[in-house]
Parts: sequence; structure tokens; C-alpha cells
Amino acid sequence: MHIYEGILSATTGGREVLVAGTLVAAVGTAIGLRQLDYERIPRTALLSAAFFVASMIQIPVGPSSVHLVLGGLMGLVLGWSAFPAVLCGLVLQAVFYSPTGLTTLGVNTTIMALPAVICYYLFRPGVRSGRLPVVFIAGFAAGATAILLGAMLSAGALVLAGKEFHTAAGLLLAAHLPVALLEGLITANVLVLVRKVRPEVLGEGIRDWGLGIGEKG
Repeated sequence: MHIYEGILSATTGGREVLVAGTLVAAVGTAIGLRQLDYERIPRTALLSAAFFVASMIQIPVGPSSVHLVLGGLMGLVLGWSAFPAVLCGLVLQAVFYSPTGLTTLGVNTTIMALPAVICYYLFRPGVRSGRLPVVFIAGFAAGATAILLGAMLSAGALVLAGKEFHTAAGLLLAAHLPVALLEGLITANVLVLVRKVRPEVLGEGIRDWGLGIGEKG
């Protein structure tokens, strides 16, 4: 799901994707930081670390890679704060080991954090249910959907970069199907456990767009 350094910058379309991805990441991170109060910092740091570790095992697929993201879990727990959580994890990866770099930081953040926020709005009501089977189903759907949406964004970025990446984009989408199943199962089981032992983590609302509109409780 990571797009490697130098891929998009090689074409005009790719450079436009880099700019668009950076702008979306900047806006999302600003919203996420505005919502990041003291109570959210520990869980945001924990999930950012979990994302860093989970995405360390990367299987190269052409100009991108396949790996776990935990996007659904981050989205359901953090909301818009998933943006700064993903950004921190990607910065550490770029510094220590990843073949990605600073030019792709924005687009990679968007590819992995935007689906997390979308899953918040789609599946948050389900994970707040008092019925564990509903929590499991919503968690599975969130985990799988986040992976598939991220793969679609990554593939779309490659398609826009040039015709030479069209085949790689198709392979990338196909390679993420089993990953979506695995991530769905992991997310579902983690959320069921959290619902049992720390339900308050899933019971807190977020303020839409950081403007004080939304629920608390």
C-alpha cells in the first residue's frame, strides 16, 4: 500500500497526485490535531506504534507494497486523529527503514488515513452496540473496508501516474484481497476485546471537523 519514493515524481500526472495527496494529508492532520486533547494522546500514540509495527512487514508488489495497516481500528478509535497517528508512523518508517521517503509522505498518509476516517463514519454506530456479534461484524467490515479503500486509492494514484503502472495497479488491488480478510478478522477480535474490558474507548464521540459539532458520551 506504500507507494515507493520516486515513482510518482517521474511523471506529470504523478506529481499532481503527490500535491493532491499532500494537501489532503495536511488538512486531515490539522483536523486530527485539533481534536487531539490530552485524553486522546495515549491511545493515539499506542495505535500509531501498532501501525508502525504492523506495516513493517511489507511484500513488494511492483512500485508499491502489501502489508497490514490497522486502518479500520485506528479510524473507529481515533476518528480524524488517525491522520496524525499515521503520519507519525510513516515519518519513523521513512527515517529508519522504509523505501518510501519524504516526497510520498503526504500521499501515503492520505492512502492509509482517509479510509480510516471514512470507516469511522460508516461503522462507528455498530461498534458502539451493546451486542458483541454486532461489534464483531462492524469491526470486520471496518478492517476489510479500510484496506480495500486504501488499495483503491493507491492503485488510483498509480493509474494517474501513467499507463506503465496500470498492470501494477491491478496486481496491487488483487494482492490486497486476502489482506483485507486478515485485517478484518484482527480488527473484529480486537474491538470485541476492547468492548469487554474498556468500553469507554469506543463510547466517546468525536467533534465533526473539529468545530464542536457531534456527540460526547
